[in-house]
Amino acid sequence: MSRIDELIRELCPDGVPCRALGDVGTFVRGNGLQKKDLTDAGIPAIHYGQVHTHYGIWTTETISFVTPEFAQRLRKAEPGDLVVATTSEDDAAVGKAVAWLGGAAAAVSGDAYIYRHSLDPKYVAYFFQSEQFQDQKKRGITGTKMRRISGDSLAKVTIPVPPLEVQREIVRVLDTFTELEAELEAELEAELEARRRQYAHYRDSLLTFPEGGVRWATLGEAASNRDSQRRPVTKAAREPGEIPYYGASGVVDYVSDYIFNGDYLLVSEDGANLLARSTPIAFSASGRIWVNNHAHVLSFGTYAERRFIEIYLNSIDLAPFVAGGAQPKLSQANLNRIPVPVPPLEEQARIVAILDKFDALVNDLSLGLPAELAARRKQYEYYRDRLLTFKEAVA
Repeated sequence: MSRIDELIRELCPDGVPCRALGDVGTFVRGNGLQKKDLTDAGIPAIHYGQVHTHYGIWTTETISFVTPEFAQRLRKAEPGDLVVATTSEDDAAVGKAVAWLGGAAAAVSGDAYIYRHSLDPKYVAYFFQSEQFQDQKKRGITGTKMRRISGDSLAKVTIPVPPLEVQREIVRVLDTFTELEAELEAELEAELEARRRQYAHYRDSLLTFPEGGVRWATLGEAASNRDSQRRPVTKAAREPGEIPYYGASGVVDYVSDYIFNGDYLLVSEDGANLLARSTPIAFSASGRIWVNNHAHVLSFGTYAERRFIEIYLNSIDLAPFVAGGAQPKLSQANLNRIPVPVPPLEEQARIVAILDKFDALVNDLSLGLPAELAARRKQYEYYRDRLLTFKEAVA
């Protein structure tokens, strides 16, 4: 920070001017490039979706290309330009940008703008991540399900414009922070993955019983099925409220009324979800809730029984019980015939207590390693925003 302070005192002692992005650059929309046009070799190309999913602050290489013939019809980012994704379902992701620092021009898809400017490209890309940018861009976001921002709206966002030497020093510091952040996150992610494997090992060990050493029953015998009480409500008919509305993957909305009040185990009916394991197969729901017909509802006598079955179902392969073609599902009949172990209640409680402690350490954002990861990210964001905040020069 001291070197930056020295440069500011020397080069802009009266403050740093703020300029509209449209005054220090121009926004040009990409065109005509769709996912189906991408190839494995040729002219570098950036699809707007890749800005969300793959690229960071800057890149010198693309993961996709287009043929030279097709590239002739496309608008391109020159080295030093930003590629700005202007469409997302999430407001926070609208306006995500990557500085293109490759050795040649890169074709850019629609739903992205090329920002050509006179500033340090990494400095601008870091600014597009800052709280200043996020706060200003909100005024220009439009749309309902798909959220968008126009080039005209982006052009009105103001950016601090210190001398180029200050911009480069800020970039140097933020690059160092970014590298350290990546190293720390990699170490913590590795530790977290080790803890997940440890949890899985203990879970599988605790849920493995010697032949004849435990009673087995069908899920239909071990739980009370409450599917007859669930009821879908179309989006148009839902009244907004504070009651969680559950579906196959968890909470999908909040409504004003409830049809269940208590502690329940919900099991996804969506066969594709069950086979892909992209979200929890079984999850607990407590209190006043509404459940549609995409999640089975099971009730138990005690917390230990419910949680034990939840853990067990999330540990096994349910593919043999999933049926259907284009829309595979876990029917109530197949759900009820799933065999489950039923050890004595005190043994269920012991297993649940052990695994709940591991689960909290691995998954609870207020405890353990995930909290450390979140703290590291907040620390980085704090320093980034501080470095991008200046005393504004009086016009």
